[in-house]
Amino acid sequence: MLDEPNDPITTLLPSQRGLYVAGAWREPASGRHVELTSPGTGQSLGTVAEAGAADAEAAIAAAKAAFREWRDVTPNERAKILRSIAAIVRENARELATIDAADCGNPMTAMLGDADIASAQLDFFAGLVTEMKGASIPMGPGSVNFSLREPHGVVTKIMPFNHPFMFCAGKIAAPLAAGNTVVVKPPEQAPLSSLRFAELIDGLLPPGVFNLLPGGREVGEVLSGHRDVAMVSLIGSVRTGQAVMRSAAETIKPLLLELGGKNALIAYPDADPREVARALAAGMNFTWCGQSCGSTSRGFIHAAIYEDVLAHLAEACAAYRPGIPTDPSTTMGAIVSRMQYERVKEFIAASKAEGARLVAGGGHPSDPALEDGFFIEPTVFADVTPTMRIAREEVFGPVLAIAPWRDEAAMLEEVNAVEYGLTCSIWTDDLHQAHLTAREVEAGYVWINDVSKHFLGAPFGGVKQSGLGREECLEELLAYTREKNVHLRLNPSRTRLVRGAV
Repeated sequence: MLDEPNDPITTLLPSQRGLYVAGAWREPASGRHVELTSPGTGQSLGTVAEAGAADAEAAIAAAKAAFREWRDVTPNERAKILRSIAAIVRENARELATIDAADCGNPMTAMLGDADIASAQLDFFAGLVTEMKGASIPMGPGSVNFSLREPHGVVTKIMPFNHPFMFCAGKIAAPLAAGNTVVVKPPEQAPLSSLRFAELIDGLLPPGVFNLLPGGREVGEVLSGHRDVAMVSLIGSVRTGQAVMRSAAETIKPLLLELGGKNALIAYPDADPREVARALAAGMNFTWCGQSCGSTSRGFIHAAIYEDVLAHLAEACAAYRPGIPTDPSTTMGAIVSRMQYERVKEFIAASKAEGARLVAGGGHPSDPALEDGFFIEPTVFADVTPTMRIAREEVFGPVLAIAPWRDEAAMLEEVNAVEYGLTCSIWTDDLHQAHLTAREVEAGYVWINDVSKHFLGAPFGGVKQSGLGREECLEELLAYTREKNVHLRLNPSRTRLVRGAV
């Protein structure tokens, strides 16, 4: 555990470090455990079980058995349980946020917002349970034809490391509301808040409806390809999404994928330079070190305001100061792991070697208190060209690439040249221009004079290699159902047409 036995964070960490299957805690079949290290301090957070293929088989079997009961629970009763889970998340928000801060490196204060988002999603989908509607089709007096929506069955959820408990709690809402059972694989880098969440909701759901398997690639491969898994949902990298798709193809199962992004922020000459600079910093999600697939990590700034925007960026970046993640005053956290930390440093070195102009950051903070953590300052490169790595590849770290533009057609071609298409932010006071640009950019989610925000009810998702499907909306709920058509031929001999009856 943590070095100090009386450290207050130690008392918050989950006591259960195993697998949660069929409403009970168990040890992995292999007996394997892995040690976790806090990315902000380098301190040990103890060990956690590592699930394997046999454990995945057991969890899927438990979820399959529970499905027969859960699908028959009335929608309003399922909604009642989801609202109870939402209340638990709110009541334990600070605890869950602190665990995530210690385990994944994001600032505790920012993670409190994750509790609001997760509980709001639980309430949102609880309120939509009566919207899983079919339709009737007129066939004449001799028959009745209608459709119904049914849950798929066992749904597996593979979660990323950037918002662990928010995704664990919030992303089970839609499948459970629709009547599916779930098996969740939390991020192997930061599973502790998901384990604590399972402790908190233990007993609320029938055994096997919610199952949790901390582990790595071995368990993920079973969860995506198993014959008894009806649907797979993943938030992760493009590479992981491709692997999941290949595995799921063996049994032809539906997928919901939110994958990577190399998102653009486009500023026109009429935009206010100070506001654009603030938007660039906020959209980069420096708070959680740029570890967000929706980060606007490419800035396309019109030449008329380019240098003014760069001049304001230092002030905008100053709001994000790396610090110990569990400290409430910290505004920017740590990179989740040494592997990711080294990868980000490689991108920074490559950008310098390729001729990009370093405007801010680029190194480890000088504060001695941060010496043992995986910290990188908010980093901004200017004069980035299309051939540079940071113009094309997702860094998933606090590295912002900015380039000037003069020719709109050429700029839009560069914006759309990457394989990703998740988000885009457009800054202009010209409404006509804003609409035209929103139409031209290849992205699934577009902000105009705003950045980074999500809105429940508004469909979030990408195009191209940024994913399949939409979340945070009615379409997400319906994605966890399948449509069945029923045709009933009425018996003519039993049909009576009474004419002239009083």
